[in-house]
Amino acid sequence: MKEPGFRYVYGPVPSRRLGRSLGLDLVPFKTCTFDCVYCQLGRTTNKTLERMEYIPIKEVLAEMEKKLADGNAPDYISLAGSGEPTLNAGIGDLILKIKALTDIPVAVLTNGSLLGKSEVQDALMAADLVLPSLDAGDEPLFRYVNRPHGDISFERMVEGIASFTKRFPGEVWLEVLLLAGVTGLPSEVKKIAALTDCIGPRRVQLNTVSRPPVEEFALPLSTDQMLALKDFFPREVEIISHGERSGAQVSAFSEAREADILAAVLIRGCGKRSWPSCQRSDQAPRNVD
Repeated sequence: MKEPGFRYVYGPVPSRRLGRSLGLDLVPFKTCTFDCVYCQLGRTTNKTLERMEYIPIKEVLAEMEKKLADGNAPDYISLAGSGEPTLNAGIGDLILKIKALTDIPVAVLTNGSLLGKSEVQDALMAADLVLPSLDAGDEPLFRYVNRPHGDISFERMVEGIASFTKRFPGEVWLEVLLLAGVTGLPSEVKKIAALTDCIGPRRVQLNTVSRPPVEEFALPLSTDQMLALKDFFPREVEIISHGERSGAQVSAFSEAREADILAAVLIRGCGKRSWPSCQRSDQAPRNVD
């Protein structure tokens, strides 16, 4: 049964990237700018670019305060959930109010499709960590893998992620999810790697399918394949697929409470062109711990 009193907040639950994460769901189920072939939540039912307050920020904040009051503090408060969280026009206000209430760092998990919009960049400036994704190295595979809204341009999206990364005072960790026989090929990974170098994130994290995807043809890579493809990236890369889970992450899984995991499942339903404006950044990482 659903955890009493919570519609939009789930956890803390174990995260391969963030330790113990308290999730805040900011959009109705499968309201997204993409319809990714690998998504474990199913097909997108509302593919849109319209930003509005889909879920009242006041209600999300009230649930979060209630969760934090039980003393089970997470490592991160994560804005993610059942679709693309930056579609919620109140996300910036929510981040500021969270920061006024707690010192727990705020992470935003996004597919990156809206990061080129100035209003979205402004809204995320107070976050501690932003985790966009890049799953392809060119427009055709982007459309095949991510199945974006028709008005999203791959080139403009990449440039938007790059411009946000250069401006953001916190850290950006870029996730690259690879599919066997599709993007998980040396020729395709080289394209992605070149773009990640342009974007200049603090970390690049390689992933592959680890939960049942919406499309049966979205197949995972083996650990050996992931390790081989890692060498194509010019900057340091970490592999975050299940086979490479660290001891600390395994510990986080063992600490997760059964009720929180159940609540998360119930809420979530068990992210060849030239790039003239994408300049390589040789700046030192910002806000290094």
